[in-house]
Amino acid sequence: MLRIRLARTGAKKKSSFRVVVIDRERARDGRFVEILGHYNPRRTPPEIVLNRERLDYWIGRGAQPSETVQSFLKKPPAAPA
Repeated sequence: MLRIRLARTGAKKKSSFRVVVIDRERARDGRFVEILGHYNPRRTPPEIVLNRERLDYWIGRGAQPSETVQSFLKKPPAAPA
């Protein structure tokens, strides 16, 4: 089963995350199927960039979003600066 979840990137104590489609059994930072966006919690406000088209495609194919990604989907898209 596929999951849409976060994979950690960045340096020690300076984390950022990718939103990826990955097999449920794989490690957090393991080999993924596709990158769907990124999340940077160190920005003010936190930066969330998602490719909604591909996200909808994978959800249509049966991929389950994690709780964190599900909360990102409920937020309205940020206006470009």
